[in-house]
Amino acid sequence: MSEKKKLEFKKAWGEARAIIWRYRRRIALGLAVMVIGRLAAMVAPASSKILIDEIVGNGRAELLRPVALAVGVAALIGGACSFALSQILGVTAQRAITEMRKTVQAHVTRLPVNYFDSTKSGVLISRVMTDAEGIRNLVGTGLVQLTGGLLTAVVSLGVLLWLNWALTLFTVAVLLTFGGAMTFAFKRLRPLFRERGKINAEVTGRLGESLSGVRIVKAYTSERRENRVFGKGAHRLFRNVAQAVTGVSAVTSFSSVITGAIGVVMVLVGGRAIIAGTMTLGDFVMYLFFTGLMINPLVQMANIGTQITEAFAGLDRIREIRSMATEADLDVGRERLRAVEGRITFEDVWFEYDEGVPVLRGISLDASPGSTTALVGSSGSGKSTLVSLVLSFSAPQKGRILVDGRDLAGLRLSDYRRHVGVVLQDNFLFDDTIAENIRYGRTDATADEIEHAARLANCHEFVEGFPNGYDTVIGERGVKLSGGQRQRIAIARAILADPEILVLDEATSSLDSESEALIQEGLRTLREGRTTFVIAHRLSTIRSADQILVIEGGQVVERGSHEDLMVLGGRYKELHDRQYRIEMDRFINPGEDFTPEPLSGATGG
Repeated sequence: MSEKKKLEFKKAWGEARAIIWRYRRRIALGLAVMVIGRLAAMVAPASSKILIDEIVGNGRAELLRPVALAVGVAALIGGACSFALSQILGVTAQRAITEMRKTVQAHVTRLPVNYFDSTKSGVLISRVMTDAEGIRNLVGTGLVQLTGGLLTAVVSLGVLLWLNWALTLFTVAVLLTFGGAMTFAFKRLRPLFRERGKINAEVTGRLGESLSGVRIVKAYTSERRENRVFGKGAHRLFRNVAQAVTGVSAVTSFSSVITGAIGVVMVLVGGRAIIAGTMTLGDFVMYLFFTGLMINPLVQMANIGTQITEAFAGLDRIREIRSMATEADLDVGRERLRAVEGRITFEDVWFEYDEGVPVLRGISLDASPGSTTALVGSSGSGKSTLVSLVLSFSAPQKGRILVDGRDLAGLRLSDYRRHVGVVLQDNFLFDDTIAENIRYGRTDATADEIEHAARLANCHEFVEGFPNGYDTVIGERGVKLSGGQRQRIAIARAILADPEILVLDEATSSLDSESEALIQEGLRTLREGRTTFVIAHRLSTIRSADQILVIEGGQVVERGSHEDLMVLGGRYKELHDRQYRIEMDRFINPGEDFTPEPLSGATGG
């Protein structure tokens, strides 16, 4: 298990201070309402002295009605203030949480792709949704209650000193002991709250993965394994919560002991003061009430302090995310890119995921505008990494990638990607309608344009077969569609985006031969006038490429047209002949059910 990371309280306080300042007017209004409510709450305890000493003790019945009226009005004011406080600060807290979630989500989506490769989606979801919840304890009632508790305690302390300063000194000495214990407890609790957020994110992430991949889980009868993994994480979370509950319970229990100790002091010291005549019975009862007014806020402050500490832990985790440089930050100072012809040039490009283990070794290529470059090779040879560089998902450690003669490293990624379309091997469709999934790359597209793109991708016919047509909701990741249908919708999405640079990473891998033949014409139309990079294992796509690069071990070992490479008689011809034999065997024995071996050796790489 990784070492627990300490809460950087000062940095988290910086985040909290910025949030408080942003909503300062609402918080100030809430504080004003809270002060009025707290003062109103003191009327009833203060009237106890008049009730006992004057009305009962001295028989001044004429004071009974004014005192009752004052207590009643104070109660109404207190109730109104309580309602107003929840409205003022409750709405403000929800607004702050919403704004924080929007800010964090916007920041996360702009982080570099390699960050997502090493971070579970559940962790990021926890940062966006769960950690932001703690803000309610800063701009909501939590911080105001903390301030109100301090105010009530200070006013009550002043009244207590006026009633009996000697007794109050004993009471304060006991309360200082309680304060020291709370400080020690919070110091121990803060790391637990921070670790809880981390554990919760990990458990949520794994649960999300198992639910998203439920078909794989069931196919391999791995339900028990997933149960064990989740159970282990849930128990880690339980142990953390149990430790925190134990700590909070210890603080609460100690506060009860402190309350008892103060009661003992009051009985001994206060009782003697009444006997000696230095305190009246009304003074003593009033002293009891105001002691409660001083102690209760302090006990509540222990719980509120715990909540605020948890909020600070969440803010510290959010601060970590927000301190990471986004792609927008990287774009600062880079050149604008308004128009693209489509020439892509690699000059001695090297790339590695792990230091000292290069995946690409000195790749050089030139793809002229409107040309198609096919990439073939065995699994793990570096094909997908190369197109990842074309998509600017990664940047080379050495060498340069040029776009129309301009170094991609000096161009704004946001501008460049507006000119790029992609159909990846692992298609991702949203839990939305077919029309919205096709329109994803061009939100202003009309229904006619969507249908035209769908026809080119050969998906219009099956879409029209659904009762709701293009308004059919396809489920998470397009689960209600077949693999081939999902692939064709992804192709239609790329067609509609109308990019100058196109990447097809196994774009027809999920299609049977009949479906593939139907969309080849659409793909040819799509490729016309666009610089296209293709990773594919079907001969029909490879043959028509302007240049074919055979990549092995991260290097280009052969390049040329299909005819040139066949004459060369090297690695490409070997892969070609192997697939040709398989396809001929399929033609001769059409009744056999099998999947032809990919020309690339695998769909990965």
